[in-house]
Amino acid sequence: MIKELTEKQKQFCNEYLIDFNATRAYKAVYSTCKKDETARTNSSRMLTKANIQKYIQNEIQEIQNNNKVTKQKVIDELAKIAFSDIRKFYNDSGALKKIKDLDDDTAGAISSIETFEEYEGKGEDREHIGDTKKIKLFDKKGALELLGKHLGIFKDKVQIESNEPFEVNINVRKSE
Repeated sequence: MIKELTEKQKQFCNEYLIDFNATRAYKAVYSTCKKDETARTNSSRMLTKANIQKYIQNEIQEIQNNNKVTKQKVIDELAKIAFSDIRKFYNDSGALKKIKDLDDDTAGAISSIETFEEYEGKGEDREHIGDTKKIKLFDKKGALELLGKHLGIFKDKVQIESNEPFEVNINVRKSE
């Protein structure tokens, strides 16, 4: 039987769900705790409790259901960024396409667009002479790294298995 959460535990869980930083969440809820080490220890202990884990899992599931977030949608969005092609932003004459003319995948890779209208003259004599447009894309390298990690292409740690004995030599210099 899973025990009900206290109000403080619910607050901790809700704070934790903001950025998944347990130390920060603990310090936000338990304001008397000022030390990172104490907060880290106590928050880690809290995250091992079955009732807290269940509450967090339920909240994550509810967020996903409400926003219709699925693993596949996240992967699809990362793929838009990772595999974006700058050539798709321009028409055959080399001019930047209008945003309405971009396909969904190409538009999904855009972080921002800036347009600067350029004028010459002042007052009533002012004449529009052109526009400067800048497009900024989301981080392609970051998206590729996340996809690579998800697919197991990139490893943070390497595990070496061998039935053969091996020797390790460590040279330590003594300070004089």
